Amino acid sequence: MSRRKRYLIANMPYHVVQRGHNRNNCFFDETDKACYLSILERCLSVYQVQLHAFVLMSNHVHLLMTAGQDGKISNVMQNLGRDYVHYFNKRYQRVGTLWDGRFKDSLVDTDQYFLACQRYIELNPVRANLVAHPAEYHWSSYQTNARGVPIGIVTPHQVYLNLADTPAKRLENYRALFEQNFPENELKQIRDAIKHNYPLANESFVQHITNKYNISFGRRNKGRPEKGSE
Repeated sequence: MSRRKRYLIANMPYHVVQRGHNRNNCFFDETDKACYLSILERCLSVYQVQLHAFVLMSNHVHLLMTAGQDGKISNVMQNLGRDYVHYFNKRYQRVGTLWDGRFKDSLVDTDQYFLACQRYIELNPVRANLVAHPAEYHWSSYQTNARGVPIGIVTPHQVYLNLADTPAKRLENYRALFEQNFPENELKQIRDAIKHNYPLANESFVQHITNKYNISFGRRNKGRPEKGSE
């Protein structure tokens, strides 16, 4: 059976997830994570892709990215995955695959879902019971988006910039979003979208994109997300 063709449209943000094979670790320590971000930074620069949010977990990563040209996110992920596997296999004297197949991607409707998706990504360590608050986890974009700690690879999206006119107020308003409980229906929508490579959007937006670009995203799955979805 042939694989579904990817449609990674320029100037639209995508939620991207890549997991370790069989959910095995792809990071064992801070050196691994620092290397991954270094390779990611180089790939973002080469392919002119912007990263708005990220989190590195022990066995998977979440990225929120926008490319200036169609398909460039795929270029980033292919080169990032290859070069990091080379580093990882050499360091741990292993051979073979590291990733669980192709990365998952979900186009994100900026008008309705962008901040929800960004917050979902940065709350991942809290849902995994690694920390009580996202500020305690140092390998995510929360450090820059909510605390103002410079992270060179992160480029704020316009939706984030629209939170306020000044950096200080923007940080304050963004932190306030994390004081609210994450709605269960939004959690399910985000998980379902990334699981099935479906846009994180309402149906009218999906129909608009389908008609404009003459593409099909298939059918949205209405069932429960997989156990352990993060």
